[in-house]
Amino acid sequence: MKSASSPSAKRQGAKRASTSTRSRTDWDRLKADRASGATEHPEADLKHIVRGVVRRGLQPLPAKALISLRVDQDVLEWFKAQGPGYQTRINSVLRAFRDASV
Repeated sequence: MKSASSPSAKRQGAKRASTSTRSRTDWDRLKADRASGATEHPEADLKHIVRGVVRRGLQPLPAKALISLRVDQDVLEWFKAQGPGYQTRINSVLRAFRDASV
């Protein structure tokens, strides 16, 4: 006969009852966050949505090559000042120059 404390005699998936009578939730902070309008998930920005669009029916993008390139500091600062994606913009300018040179 199996004892009541053996693992096979215990009910499977049973959760142990909580021994704490006090909640550890910081209710004041939650109320303050709700009152201030802070949200855990901010509204989606259009540029983030566009990145998530599936490229159905399109050819795969060619692989990019990792290089080390020296550019003037003022040129680099100008591209960075335009916001995130400055390396992509530099690539686009170089591509436009290549296409115009043909």
